[in-house]
Amino acid sequence: MDIRKLQRAIVDGLEDVKAQHIAVFNTEHLSSMFERVIIASGTSNRQTKALAASVRDAVKGRGMQVMSTEGEDNGEWIIVDCGAAVAHIMQPAIREYYHLEEIWGGKAVRLKLGEVNTKLVKASEPEPAPASAPARKAVKSKPPRPPVKKPPVHTTAGKTAVKKAANKSAAYKRVGAKRPAGKTAAAKKAPTRRAPRPA
Repeated sequence: MDIRKLQRAIVDGLEDVKAQHIAVFNTEHLSSMFERVIIASGTSNRQTKALAASVRDAVKGRGMQVMSTEGEDNGEWIIVDCGAAVAHIMQPAIREYYHLEEIWGGKAVRLKLGEVNTKLVKASEPEPAPASAPARKAVKSKPPRPPVKKPPVHTTAGKTAVKKAANKSAAYKRVGAKRPAGKTAAAKKAPTRRAPRPA
């Protein structure tokens, strides 16, 4: 059995139902029982059950065998055993609590998600260099504009006061009238005297 085809079938089944945070680990050096551990997250019981069913269908559809499925009763953590590869489909809280990446995450397998029939790279092989993108024409970039400074206004009450003051000064300019004079500085300083009371 080609482990890469099995691995691809499981990942495709997970992607069909929008699994989150798919991770594939090479476990050949850790266990003789299986060669890959695939971990993925589903947001609800319904989604984890749908993910497990999708993985089973994808694996069987490509002529490979599914040994067993466990945990479908509650849907928090479902294990789909496909012989050489085991898929762990977990809800985010369960995945974070058990953190299987610490146990099986020694050798992560790099693969392109979202593409069918892509060549997978074995953990022991170096990753091929990506194809070079076509050269783009150089575009002259404009120098950045200096930021515009606005007066700091911290509260909505402050904004209203600033708007009212601006409206008042605009109104006086339009009419051409003088603003009403307030108390002068001398009038403010002079104390007010009261008349003495008769005895």
